[in-house]
Amino acid sequence: MQIKRWGKEFGFAEVRIADVDLSHAEAELQQWLDAGYHGEMAYMASHGTKRSRPDELVPGTVRVISARMNYLPSAEQWREAEKKHAPDTAVISVYARGRDYHKVLRTRLQQLADKIKAEVGEFGYRVFTDSAPVMEVALAEKSGLGWRGKHSLLLSREAGSMFFLGEILIDIPLPVDPPVADHCGQCQSCMDVCPTKAIVAPYQVDARRCVSYLTIELHGSIPLELRPLIGNRVYGCDDCQLFCPWNKFAQEAAVDDFEVRHGLDHARMVHLLQWTEEQFLRMMEGSPIRRIGHERWLRNIAVGLGNAASTMRGDAEIVAALTARLSHPSEIVQEHVRWALDQHIPVN
Repeated sequence: MQIKRWGKEFGFAEVRIADVDLSHAEAELQQWLDAGYHGEMAYMASHGTKRSRPDELVPGTVRVISARMNYLPSAEQWREAEKKHAPDTAVISVYARGRDYHKVLRTRLQQLADKIKAEVGEFGYRVFTDSAPVMEVALAEKSGLGWRGKHSLLLSREAGSMFFLGEILIDIPLPVDPPVADHCGQCQSCMDVCPTKAIVAPYQVDARRCVSYLTIELHGSIPLELRPLIGNRVYGCDDCQLFCPWNKFAQEAAVDDFEVRHGLDHARMVHLLQWTEEQFLRMMEGSPIRRIGHERWLRNIAVGLGNAASTMRGDAEIVAALTARLSHPSEIVQEHVRWALDQHIPVN
């Protein structure tokens, strides 16, 4: 099918086609919501059945073009390198170290849609990239791009899970692709390694415990009992992917947008804590990290520096950097800074 070839021309690693029947996933989503696993992510429940019924979200939709784009800036020995961060180094999820994937994928999906329109004429469609009530993993799984792993992310035998997903909802009844089998078997490496034990059962993640949720989605205070488990992860967490055997096949990005910017693969937390809000906004221009804002950025780094006390207790540079932030106007920042200082200088 030419659409798949065109997709590769625009930087996608693979493109496949699915129908819009997600009835199986709809029940699973409702159970997840009923359990409260979505935490503060109210948007997960605010669109009714539109999330699981693409034809309600975009009337006339009969097929979904599902595409994946690799994002590893370098596939060579990335897993071992990621396991060697120093305790005072900020660990930022690999996907967030380059440009904002929303813009990159949306632009290229639009280019693919324009190419289709040039060939077949006007047709109904809408482009999505993690920006609307679309069950991306369920659609990708249905299209045969991979299977849902026990960590709830999509897995591919050819590419592991280090890729982004995007969709074009269309009104053309294209032939659909078959799904693939689940290849996780008895492996539960992702469940065993999760630092906060957020994967409460195979294929079920309690977001309220997930480090990605705690450092990105949660707006208030990070629960005290979870702070020590976060370590030096200041934006997201890759552990469930880092230790997944399938990611030995993770592929390098075909576009340069995901190359590391501003040294975010080895930045020291004491330096990041010193950024003013103006510096943060300037340095994070075009980055997905910008969306959490300066307050949550400082909150997360304070927790990371507090946890550095496990091997660097009382370090003068860390204590000085934290002390300088005690006067920050945000109560959230102050609270987490005080907690961090208590880890370094315990109150008797």
